[in-house]
Parts: sequence; C-alpha cells; structure tokens
Amino acid sequence: MFNFMRILQNEMMGSFSVDYKCYSVSMMPGQDRTDVEKGGKIILPPSALDRLTKLHIQYPMLFKLENKKENRVTHCGVLEFVADEGRVYLPYWMMNNLLLEEGSVVHVENVSLAVASYAKFQAQSIDFLDITNQKAVLENALRTFACLTSGDMIAINYNDRIYELKVLETKPNNAVSIIECDMNVDFAPPVGYEEPTKSSASHNDDEEQMDVDASQYTHQTVFKAFVGQGNRLDGKIKTCQNDSVTNEPVEIKRGIPNYNFKKGKITFIRTVKNTNGAIVSHCYI
Repeated sequence: MFNFMRILQNEMMGSFSVDYKCYSVSMMPGQDRTDVEKGGKIILPPSALDRLTKLHIQYPMLFKLENKKENRVTHCGVLEFVADEGRVYLPYWMMNNLLLEEGSVVHVENVSLAVASYAKFQAQSIDFLDITNQKAVLENALRTFACLTSGDMIAINYNDRIYELKVLETKPNNAVSIIECDMNVDFAPPVGYEEPTKSSASHNDDEEQMDVDASQYTHQTVFKAFVGQGNRLDGKIKTCQNDSVTNEPVEIKRGIPNYNFKKGKITFIRTVKNTNGAIVSHCYI
C-alpha cells in the first residue's frame, strides 16, 4: 500500500521511481535472451511503460538503478517492457556492479543525462591487447548501451569471449548518455601490463664486437711488392744464386723529394737485401 501511494505521488510530481525485485536475464522465462547480456539495457514490466507514457519525461528513456543497502548506483536504458509485474531483469554484469543477488530489491528512477564527450576505459586483462583494433571493437559493443557511469565494470563480447572494462572517467559528468553522440575514447594500460624493457643480455649482444683475424689483412701503410711467383717464357726454372728478392713487406717513406734530380734524367730505385742481410739500393739512369 505504501509503495502504491508513493508511485501515485511520483506520478503527480512527474517522475518515475519504483522498487522492483531484480533478476538476471538467465532467470527470465521463455527464450534465451543473450542479447540483453551483451548490452547495458534492462527489461521492465508493462505497467512501467503505462506509467512512463503518462509522464512528461524526456526521451530516450534513461534510468538510475540504486542498491540502497550497499549504496551502489549505475545507469541504464530500457530494451523492452515484457517482464513479469514487480520484476526487472538486468544483465549479470550490471547486477555485479550493484552487488545484487537474485530477488534483491533495486530502486529504479527515470533520469535525464548529459551527452557524453569523453570516456576512458581500462581492460582488466592484458588479453585485450590481442585485439587488433580495440577502439572499433569497443565502439561496436557500445551500440547496445545507453549510458556509462564512472566506476562501472562493463562486459563486452568479442569472438565468443567476454572482456571486462572498467569505466575510469566520463565527461562532462560521472554519468552520461552515449546515444547518438560523438565521444572521444581513451584507454589506460590494462591491469597487469608492464612496459617492455630491453634486457641487459641483449644489450651486451648488441655491443659485443666481432673477433677479427688480423692475419687476413695487410696493413695499408706497408707496401708489398712482387708478391707471388714468376715464370720464364721458355719454361725453364731460374734459380737465384746471389741476390734473392724477399717477399717481406718493405715500408717506403713517401713524400721525400729527390734533391739530386736533374732535368732530362729518370731515376729508378730498387731496394733489396743482399746475402748478408744489408739493404742495397740500385739506381738506374
């Protein structure tokens, strides 16, 4: 009787405020309503529609759900008015946010919310990063939502998997309408995510220099003349009895002028070692 009198009083004041027993969608008789679980809308009884049509409320119909025992609040839209009288059916994730159990009492009140301009989300698992385009997936999932409330933990379904996202922030208010709006979306790092750091082992591998065999290279400042073996045109092998030309590299100083140079003469300098090991210079003019 008291609840009926309060309903009449609210109708006279132009507001809808009713207490219902809440149940999850899985408890709803008839066909399996998995579409309700994937969104942010509830199912009210037909009497609620009758009362709302008599009130001068603003469309679209938006509601505030409150668990007064736990002081928990969220916001939602309405999908259908086909629930049993005195009952309201909620998505299971919404019941978790409100800390409600099957058959608990929830207060339903119509509200008017500002249009969202910004929202920030945080995935509760790093598996959310495996999705190629997170913003596109979230945008598609939010089409079945009507409102967002800061602090809520919403659930979206993608590729037969449920991802939980916490609503960290909404603008311009803590509760906003997302119906036909241009909303900027941002993501915080998922829970458990760590920034990748370059390990010290790989760092040492990058800085490690390759071992070089110096014997494979000849110093560029050392001149090495007549390397190899010569052959006579007649095929005979010539043996050197006196002076022998060594293949040892000889360092030649370059850039020293020939002060004995005379115009019209050409000087050829050959430097070799004799049998005693002394260096002998032969000049041919």
